[in-house]
Amino acid sequence: MNVWIAIGLTAAGCYLMKLVGLLVPAGTLERPLVQRLAALLPVALLAALTAQQTFSSGGSLVLDARAAGLAAAAVALVLRAPFLVVVGAAVVVTAGVRGLGW
Repeated sequence: MNVWIAIGLTAAGCYLMKLVGLLVPAGTLERPLVQRLAALLPVALLAALTAQQTFSSGGSLVLDARAAGLAAAAVALVLRAPFLVVVGAAVVVTAGVRGLGW
């Protein structure tokens, strides 16, 4: 039953956040600082999530095959590869490093 309580609270929280967003005056959203923050916040959150998922395991800092995959993806991005190539490079390198047992 705890799962359903969590689901209900999450749904209510999402609804309230959406409602708060709709109640913000339009003038506030047109300010340059708010627009810059709105543009940069998703990038910062995605970077933090990527770093947390790549370099942690069980609450400790680790450097394993996931880091090699991230490095391969970064190289592919620098070379301006298409998105599927970036993901494919990360997958292949991560699998290769894990296959070698490192």
